Amino acid sequence: MLAAEPTSSWTDPAAYWGAMSAAVADVSGPVAAIGVGALRHNALDMIVRSGGVPIRVASKSVRVRSVIDAALSMPGYRGILGFTLPEALWLAETHDDVVVGYPTADRGAIAALAADERAASRVTLMVDDIAQLDLIDAVAPPGARPLLRVAIEADAGWRARGLGHIGVRRSPVHQPGEVSALARAIVARGGFRLVGLMMYEAQIAGQGDATGSGDGVIRWMQGRSAHELFERRGAIVAALRDIAPLEFVNGGGTGSLELTASDQSVTELTAGSGLLAGHLFDGYRAFDPAPAAAFALEVVRKPAPDIATVLGGGWIGSGPAVASRQPRPVWPEGLTTLAREGAGEVQTPLQGDAARSLRVGDRVWFRHAKSGELAERVDRYHLVDGGRVVDVVPTYRGERKAFL
Repeated sequence: MLAAEPTSSWTDPAAYWGAMSAAVADVSGPVAAIGVGALRHNALDMIVRSGGVPIRVASKSVRVRSVIDAALSMPGYRGILGFTLPEALWLAETHDDVVVGYPTADRGAIAALAADERAASRVTLMVDDIAQLDLIDAVAPPGARPLLRVAIEADAGWRARGLGHIGVRRSPVHQPGEVSALARAIVARGGFRLVGLMMYEAQIAGQGDATGSGDGVIRWMQGRSAHELFERRGAIVAALRDIAPLEFVNGGGTGSLELTASDQSVTELTAGSGLLAGHLFDGYRAFDPAPAAAFALEVVRKPAPDIATVLGGGWIGSGPAVASRQPRPVWPEGLTTLAREGAGEVQTPLQGDAARSLRVGDRVWFRHAKSGELAERVDRYHLVDGGRVVDVVPTYRGERKAFL
């Protein structure tokens, strides 16, 4: 999939979106497409940005097995960070290193993992609380199952004096002593093997620093947070290595590959959104992703001369319900959603001078905000290279899989 020569045609919007439109002209909409050259550019750029530290592919941000497999075939990528245990069990049928990025309470999936020695050797569960181990043991007692691989997620947020917690609310363990206490409890408990640590610095990786007037404050926060995190993560890793032989220390995300790779305590990075490059990732100084994935919707009505309404469009990215999570119309240029309607579940009115020339049946190209949400709405991607469709690949949905 990624063998095509890289191209920078996306720097010429008329040429890029024109070629995309021509390639899928005979495909009934809505249609989702991936520019192969843009995908390859993004995959290679992330390898360069990682500075030799392996990248674990975040499946949540892709949800297309062929794209995940294509990335993992490239030197520089290693392993998958999944988002649910049922997904991990499915992926572990063909991959031998799948870390579940979030704790699980799926009793059926836990029972399936405990009954499958091969899967148990390939899947790593994420924990941050003894209660999660209690639940697993209640489903599958230690004496009746193989050792289960577990990793600890420690909170990577910044507890700033006067500002409080900066970052996402994930793990309850933050300080080295808290993480060490949990690690000792895991090691002392039968049925589990502690193999890794994950710390995701969302306040750095997931927050653009080139988006507008508040960039100075964002950069100050990220610099202070990174300084604190490097010291604390280093102390946590040193403490854990005295307790268990860790196989990996995972950190980072698409937006912080360079920074996290410079932390000597980290052995691997995680990224996924940067492959398909939703528009949220346009707002970073450190990198400039190509718009690899996009979708086209058809105009179905003209409620006013300067408004064209497309069918569908409300494919919203996760996070707070703000404008940045909505899909963005990118071609024809100059179209915007209406402030009082936004992107709608069934229809999306678009306003602007470009709408005056749009007719019923014409197409408008959108970029999704993050990455995974697009694959949940379509059952296939059309791969476009050289102005033609070179392959059609199923999403998770197209393979009749719905994990969340």
